Amino acid sequence: MRWLEMGAAYFLVALFAIGVFDLGLSLYELLVSGRFTDPNAVIDLIDTVLLLLIIVEVFQTVVAFSRNEPVIRIVINAALIAIARKVISYRPDEYASVDDAFVAAGSFALLLAVLIAAFLVVRRVDLDPLEPEVD
Repeated sequence: MRWLEMGAAYFLVALFAIGVFDLGLSLYELLVSGRFTDPNAVIDLIDTVLLLLIIVEVFQTVVAFSRNEPVIRIVINAALIAIARKVISYRPDEYASVDDAFVAAGSFALLLAVLIAAFLVVRRVDLDPLEPEVD
């Protein structure tokens, strides 16, 4: 199982490196083309940065799991970043109807509220490292 965890960690590092390279290319393209003032282009850039943060959080989850440390806080952080990414990149005109856009917005708000509540609950609870299993 250890080799699988290490393989996943190295894969996430490679994925992060590719993402940083892509972010650099996107930023260069925005600056050269003069589109750096276009709100949609900036939102796409922020979307990429948040995706990289999610990759970092997943990497931390893999590392914490391999060390038998609690991962719930890391998972909630990753989920908060993911829902923030969806909220920032939310475009109502991409939905078939106004009702669909409202349902999506309500779902995002509900998810965000639940994740914030979970974050506050976990923050108040002191989680000790998991005890190693005895076979």
